[in-house]
Amino acid sequence: MRSALRPLTRRGLLTGTLGSATLLATGGALAGCGTPGAQQTEAGCVSDDLSGTEKKLAFSNWPQYMDVDEDDESKRPSLDSFVKDSGIEVTYTEDVNDNNEFFGKVQNQLAACQSTGRDVIVLTDWMAARMIRLGWIQRLDQANLPNVEANLLPSLRNRPFDVDNHLAVPWQSGLAGLAYNGRVAKEIRTVDELLTRPDLKGKVTALTEMRDTMGMLLMANGHSPADFTSAQFDDALNKLKQAVDSGQIRRFTGNDYAPDLAKGDIAACIGWSGDIIQLGFDDDQIKFVVPDSGVMLWSDNMLVPNKATHKANAEALINHYYDPAVAAQLAAYVNYICPVQGAQQEMEKIDPELAANPLIFPDEAILAKARVFMALTEEQEREYETKFQQVIGA
Repeated sequence: MRSALRPLTRRGLLTGTLGSATLLATGGALAGCGTPGAQQTEAGCVSDDLSGTEKKLAFSNWPQYMDVDEDDESKRPSLDSFVKDSGIEVTYTEDVNDNNEFFGKVQNQLAACQSTGRDVIVLTDWMAARMIRLGWIQRLDQANLPNVEANLLPSLRNRPFDVDNHLAVPWQSGLAGLAYNGRVAKEIRTVDELLTRPDLKGKVTALTEMRDTMGMLLMANGHSPADFTSAQFDDALNKLKQAVDSGQIRRFTGNDYAPDLAKGDIAACIGWSGDIIQLGFDDDQIKFVVPDSGVMLWSDNMLVPNKATHKANAEALINHYYDPAVAAQLAAYVNYICPVQGAQQEMEKIDPELAANPLIFPDEAILAKARVFMALTEEQEREYETKFQQVIGA
């Protein structure tokens, strides 16, 4: 289903008012990382799997991140087909409204090696990396995931926080790149243009998500966001500060830049592919740009937390969503990058126009320019977030 632009997209919920600024304003999420006893090990926190006798699982996801039936919104076709085929009952809850907020919900239980009552959770790369670093995520049995092994995009394998692909499986992915409104601005091709071009002064926004904005600037400086030094981060941050101080950047946003871009109130921005797809349904002058320096690739990942008691059932669910036909059904609704090879061919049967959209099914040229932000230690996360927030005025 191709939906109209939603008032608040899933990616906007990730940041917005509850994003990285909240992380530092409250101190709660990062403080929890350093709490004595928070770290767990596989040997020290053993989980029992009752899947053999209990055909059920609990699945926590973001709002509007599952396909629904246009005529009956209580029906979720791809999930309903899993229940029918597997006999596994799924309690599906849209209770992941923000990565840090969700971390706050479950950190006490996971730090104490206690059940959260959830068997599958969907979290963004950097939060998945944090939970993996803390030892709070169960290793997956690859023998139960043949579809994942066969169909996961190569660009999403062996990521820095999950180098052997045993802990996190992408649910959906997206790109952070450049975007502009062709009605009010000439074509933009580089990050440096965005930050310095006189005709764009005061008409530019960037993202409050540190990894996406700083990843773009690191690449513009010739450095890899997957492997950089503190000095390289500081160089990129100084470039951002100059654009702020000069008035080039109007403000930093979650996905609330999208309506302003559509109206022409802002001319260009660092933005997310999913938003630009939805804007483009109504206005072909809204363009997403992959600069030669590169784009950021992010994913929201399916994870099985410690003490989840239905791991094999969860693995069956994960494997189900890596069937290309199922993946296409989901992608036709959510409009983010589909992480499943073979889904593009299946999408042609559903919606040929979506199947040809490079922001849902990127070609090799785009993927070759896509980078994942490196996994950070607790100390690095605190250092980089603090510096970034000081520059953006959060």
